[in-house]
Amino acid sequence: MIRRNGLSLFFLVVFLLALIGQSIAGVGSYNDEQIGSGGTTVSWLTYVTSADFAVDVAENWQSEYLQFLLYIVITVWLVQRGSPESKEKETGDEIQAGSPEWAKAQGLRNLLFANSLGIVMGTVFVLSWYAQSVAGTAAYNRQQLSQLQDPVSWGGYVTSPDFWDRTLQNWQSEFLAVLSMVALAIYLRQRGSPESKPVGAPHEETGTDS
Repeated sequence: MIRRNGLSLFFLVVFLLALIGQSIAGVGSYNDEQIGSGGTTVSWLTYVTSADFAVDVAENWQSEYLQFLLYIVITVWLVQRGSPESKEKETGDEIQAGSPEWAKAQGLRNLLFANSLGIVMGTVFVLSWYAQSVAGTAAYNRQQLSQLQDPVSWGGYVTSPDFWDRTLQNWQSEFLAVLSMVALAIYLRQRGSPESKPVGAPHEETGTDS
């Protein structure tokens, strides 16, 4: 069971460890700021249920899911010669032994299943973006009130420089990471990885099924 699901379990464990580590470092940083500004410190539980922690988490999630959503959808139409991250030719949809039931179905069920990965990634991106905007509004307004300034509405915050500064910081790093993976995988190899071409494959070989 563990061996057959090792990849998912590994990333689940390191995700939880990183999230816990972020919360511990975050509450320490938050309390340092509070002390520096003459405010009161908070407990770890108070911090992880606060808008400040929620906005940081949601901000990262939405950028990651945007990266995967765009990568999944854009690679349907665009090709990068020589990259294993790009397809050489259209893969077939023929039904095989063990094919999922929805793949065998006709009409709406087949259409939904055929696009289910993009739909789920897109849904998670939209929800995490919304969560970021709501938590960000609350965190921003808390700071505004502490400085005796007027709070803003949700619409006012999502059109503010603060929101887009935080958002685009994450987006540009995700796009750079994908670009690096697509381009570097043309010329570099990692033996044994499904994300790499075989060590002896020509640089111009495109996709994993060529």
